[in-house]
Amino acid sequence: MESKLCDDKDLRIIEALKKDGRKPTSKLSKELGIPRVTIHQRINKMVSNGIIKKFTVHPDYNKLNMPVTAFILISFDSNAHISQRELASKIALMGGIEEVFIISGEWDLILKVRARSAEDVGSIIIDKLRTFEGVGKTTTCISFSAIKED
Repeated sequence: MESKLCDDKDLRIIEALKKDGRKPTSKLSKELGIPRVTIHQRINKMVSNGIIKKFTVHPDYNKLNMPVTAFILISFDSNAHISQRELASKIALMGGIEEVFIISGEWDLILKVRARSAEDVGSIIIDKLRTFEGVGKTTTCISFSAIKED
């Protein structure tokens, strides 16, 4: 991102939208001390420039009966007939997989998974992930609680 595409006002608008993306521009204007029309124009410009990729919701997963969050680390099998990037893209299409990252270090991929139970997480790993060509070993970390989560 080039610095001329985004300035301090844009960053302040983004931070406010991250807290509440449904807040009307009139309220943002009062909170940030920026004219409403300016906020509206800047949001539209950031969307068209790809700075703001999308507007989304953050559900309460406990109320959706999906209280378990797990992180799955995957070691990529380099002997597979698939690239690491292709494997990550296939995994990203699976149900329950919330986020997929290609990472550096001892592990090659990290996934964030939402599920109803630890048993469901196990099923995702054993019955689905481990059947994908390119998935070597895995290790799973179940989250006890989220202190900060976007």
